[in-house]
Amino acid sequence: MLKYFVLRDLRPVGTVTVIPGLLELTYVENTGAAFGLFKQVMWLVVAVTVVATVAIVVLLFRYKRHSFFSYTTAALLMAGGIGNLIDRIAHGFVVDYIHVLFFDYVFNFADCCITVGAVLFVIHVLFFTREGKETLPREPESK
Repeated sequence: MLKYFVLRDLRPVGTVTVIPGLLELTYVENTGAAFGLFKQVMWLVVAVTVVATVAIVVLLFRYKRHSFFSYTTAALLMAGGIGNLIDRIAHGFVVDYIHVLFFDYVFNFADCCITVGAVLFVIHVLFFTREGKETLPREPESK
């Protein structure tokens, strides 16, 4: 819904101030990845997104014992990655629109999902796994 508003209503005007001096909605077509990087190798960005999404799905099905925390992390990473992937395939660019004025970059909701998911993943690995390993069923020992 938000992306629909951005494409329909924000693209023609460019920028709308939400909170003066703090937050604007600004229409930007980002042909690169995070912070506009990798513009010349968009195929690589698409490939990495697809591989990462498939890896997350495989890990979710391969290891059955997950916490709500790990499912939330996976959902955020996949939703953000797939959201941006759809933009790249449909438009050839990602539509960015959130501009916090004390930060030089414009980003989108999918970027927020990816960032929060990545932070949660690091927290999960550092604090909620035993010795950096997910609590998983042990492999049967061979006798």
